[in-house]
Amino acid sequence: MSCFHTMRLLTSPAWTFSFGADILPYVAQSYLIFDFGANEPAAQQARHKLEGWKQAFRLGNKILFKFDREAPEKKNGGEHVRILVRLDFSDHEKLSCQRWLGRIPSEEPFKSAEPRAVRSGEDGFASLAERFDSL
Repeated sequence: MSCFHTMRLLTSPAWTFSFGADILPYVAQSYLIFDFGANEPAAQQARHKLEGWKQAFRLGNKILFKFDREAPEKKNGGEHVRILVRLDFSDHEKLSCQRWLGRIPSEEPFKSAEPRAVRSGEDGFASLAERFDSL
């Protein structure tokens, strides 16, 4: 095959495709909200446990968390602390996502922090995702 034929094959429309959003894998995100109130030591213990899990299970960006702090209404009250956890598993990792959705709220100090799960498609998901991104 000559060089001309090789170039024609590589530049023909049959060999090109676009990198559109339709080829990206579907990722179902879920959020866990833990309200620790003014209990800062429990929130820090939860942060330490999440970081340990991320490192031990090599989760990388599949579990992200951010602190959401609100100033106290009274002068002598502590800050109101919430931890927002985003589970970001791809579509073929549904079982792993379900396991983490069940495991995290069942362990201390998370189960004493009024855990709440919000999955994609549920009411309040869009506003929660926007809040997470703004932190």
